[in-house]
Amino acid sequence: MASSMMEQLMADIKEAMKAQRSEAVLALRTLHAAVKDQTVNAGVEVTDEAVVSVVAKAIKQRMEAIEQFKAAGRQDLVDKEQAQVDLYRKYQPQQLSHAEVEALVRQCVAESGATSKKDLGKVMALLMPKARGRADGKLVNQLVQSLLP
Repeated sequence: MASSMMEQLMADIKEAMKAQRSEAVLALRTLHAAVKDQTVNAGVEVTDEAVVSVVAKAIKQRMEAIEQFKAAGRQDLVDKEQAQVDLYRKYQPQQLSHAEVEALVRQCVAESGATSKKDLGKVMALLMPKARGRADGKLVNQLVQSLLP
Protein backbone atom coordinates (compact mmCIF):
# COMPACT_ATOMS: atom_id res chain seq x y z
CA MET A 1 0.00 0.00 0.00
CA ALA A 2 1.41 3.37 -1.01
CA SER A 3 1.70 6.08 1.58
CA SER A 4 -0.52 9.14 1.45
CA MET A 5 2.58 11.33 1.20
CA MET A 6 3.78 9.38 -1.85
CA GLU A 7 0.34 9.78 -3.42
CA GLN A 8 0.51 13.53 -2.70
CA LEU A 9 3.95 13.69 -4.31
CA MET A 10 2.64 11.98 -7.45
CA ALA A 11 -0.35 14.34 -7.59
CA ASP A 12 1.98 17.35 -7.21
CA ILE A 13 4.19 16.09 -10.05
CA LYS A 14 1.14 15.83 -12.33
CA GLU A 15 -0.04 19.30 -11.29
CA ALA A 16 3.38 20.83 -11.96
CA MET A 17 3.48 19.14 -15.37
CA LYS A 18 0.06 20.54 -16.30
CA ALA A 19 1.17 24.01 -15.16
CA GLN A 20 4.39 23.60 -17.18
CA ARG A 21 6.56 24.42 -14.16
CA SER A 22 9.65 22.57 -15.40
CA GLU A 23 11.87 23.41 -12.39
CA ALA A 24 9.22 22.07 -9.99
CA VAL A 25 8.68 18.95 -12.12
CA LEU A 26 12.41 18.23 -12.11
CA ALA A 27 12.74 18.78 -8.35
CA LEU A 28 9.68 16.66 -7.53
CA ARG A 29 10.73 13.86 -9.88
CA THR A 30 14.17 13.87 -8.26
CA LEU A 31 12.52 13.53 -4.85
CA HIS A 32 10.23 10.78 -6.15
CA ALA A 33 13.22 8.87 -7.54
CA ALA A 34 15.05 9.17 -4.21
CA VAL A 35 12.02 7.86 -2.31
CA LYS A 36 11.64 4.98 -4.74
CA ASP A 37 15.33 4.16 -4.50
CA GLN A 38 15.21 4.03 -0.69
CA THR A 39 11.99 2.01 -0.55
CA VAL A 40 10.78 0.01 -3.54
CA ASN A 41 14.25 -0.65 -5.00
CA ALA A 42 15.52 -1.63 -1.53
CA GLY A 43 12.60 -4.00 -1.01
CA VAL A 44 11.06 -1.84 1.72
CA GLU A 45 7.43 -0.72 1.89
CA VAL A 46 6.70 2.91 1.04
CA THR A 47 5.49 4.54 4.24
CA ASP A 48 5.04 8.15 5.29
CA GLU A 49 8.01 7.68 7.66
CA ALA A 50 10.20 6.56 4.75
CA VAL A 51 9.13 9.58 2.68
CA VAL A 52 9.84 11.94 5.63
CA SER A 53 13.29 10.39 6.04
CA VAL A 54 14.16 10.85 2.35
CA VAL A 55 12.80 14.41 2.37
CA ALA A 56 14.89 15.30 5.43
CA LYS A 57 18.01 13.95 3.74
CA ALA A 58 17.24 15.82 0.50
CA ILE A 59 16.70 19.09 2.39
CA LYS A 60 19.93 18.61 4.34
CA GLN A 61 21.86 18.04 1.10
CA ARG A 62 20.39 21.19 -0.46
CA MET A 63 21.09 23.28 2.64
CA GLU A 64 24.73 22.17 2.52
CA ALA A 65 24.88 23.05 -1.19
CA ILE A 66 23.39 26.48 -0.42
CA GLU A 67 26.18 27.16 2.09
CA GLN A 68 28.80 26.20 -0.51
CA PHE A 69 27.19 28.28 -3.25
CA LYS A 70 26.97 31.30 -0.92
CA ALA A 71 30.67 30.95 -0.14
CA ALA A 72 31.39 30.84 -3.88
CA GLY A 73 29.21 33.89 -4.55
CA ARG A 74 26.77 32.00 -6.78
CA GLN A 75 23.44 33.58 -5.84
CA ASP A 76 21.75 32.07 -8.92
CA LEU A 77 22.48 28.56 -7.64
CA VAL A 78 21.56 29.53 -4.08
CA ASP A 79 18.14 30.65 -5.33
CA LYS A 80 17.63 27.43 -7.31
CA GLU A 81 18.52 25.21 -4.34
CA GLN A 82 16.39 27.32 -1.97
CA ALA A 83 13.39 26.91 -4.29
CA GLN A 84 13.82 23.14 -4.07
CA VAL A 85 14.09 23.27 -0.26
CA ASP A 86 10.87 25.32 -0.12
CA LEU A 87 9.15 22.79 -2.39
CA TYR A 88 10.34 19.82 -0.30
CA ARG A 89 9.29 21.36 3.04
CA LYS A 90 5.67 20.59 2.07
CA TYR A 91 6.46 16.91 2.64
CA GLN A 92 7.93 17.43 6.12
CA PRO A 93 6.01 17.26 9.36
CA GLN A 94 5.49 20.54 11.23
CA GLN A 95 8.93 21.69 12.38
CA LEU A 96 9.58 22.21 16.08
CA SER A 97 10.48 25.71 17.25
CA HIS A 98 13.84 26.38 18.87
CA ALA A 99 12.13 26.51 22.30
CA GLU A 100 10.33 23.19 21.66
CA VAL A 101 13.60 21.52 20.61
CA GLU A 102 15.35 22.89 23.70
CA ALA A 103 12.55 21.57 25.96
CA LEU A 104 12.78 18.16 24.29
CA VAL A 105 16.57 18.15 24.75
CA ARG A 106 16.25 19.06 28.44
CA GLN A 107 13.66 16.30 28.91
CA CYS A 108 15.90 13.67 27.26
CA VAL A 109 18.97 14.80 29.23
CA ALA A 110 16.95 14.33 32.44
CA GLU A 111 15.50 10.96 31.31
CA SER A 112 18.90 9.59 30.35
CA GLY A 113 20.58 10.73 33.56
CA ALA A 114 23.36 12.31 31.49
CA THR A 115 25.93 14.18 33.53
CA SER A 116 28.68 14.97 31.00
CA LYS A 117 29.54 15.12 27.31
CA LYS A 118 30.49 11.42 27.57
CA ASP A 119 26.74 10.71 27.81
CA LEU A 120 26.00 12.42 24.49
CA GLY A 121 25.20 9.07 22.83
CA LYS A 122 22.62 8.15 25.48
CA VAL A 123 20.85 11.49 25.10
CA MET A 124 20.89 11.38 21.29
CA ALA A 125 19.53 7.79 21.30
CA LEU A 126 16.50 8.99 23.29
CA LEU A 127 16.14 12.27 21.47
CA MET A 128 16.46 11.48 17.76
CA PRO A 129 13.37 9.23 17.46
CA LYS A 130 11.33 12.11 18.94
CA ALA A 131 12.93 14.84 16.82
CA ARG A 132 13.64 13.02 13.54
CA GLY A 133 12.17 14.90 10.60
CA ARG A 134 10.82 17.61 12.90
CA ALA A 135 14.07 19.36 13.85
CA ASP A 136 17.45 20.02 12.26
CA GLY A 137 19.96 17.44 13.52
CA LYS A 138 22.72 20.06 13.70
CA LEU A 139 20.61 22.25 16.00
CA VAL A 140 19.68 19.27 18.17
CA ASN A 141 23.33 18.28 18.52
CA GLN A 142 24.41 21.85 19.38
CA LEU A 143 21.72 22.11 22.07
CA VAL A 144 22.68 18.78 23.63
CA GLN A 145 26.37 19.79 23.61
CA SER A 146 25.57 23.14 25.22
CA LEU A 147 23.46 21.54 27.99
CA LEU A 148 25.98 18.87 28.93
CA PRO A 149 28.92 20.02 31.11
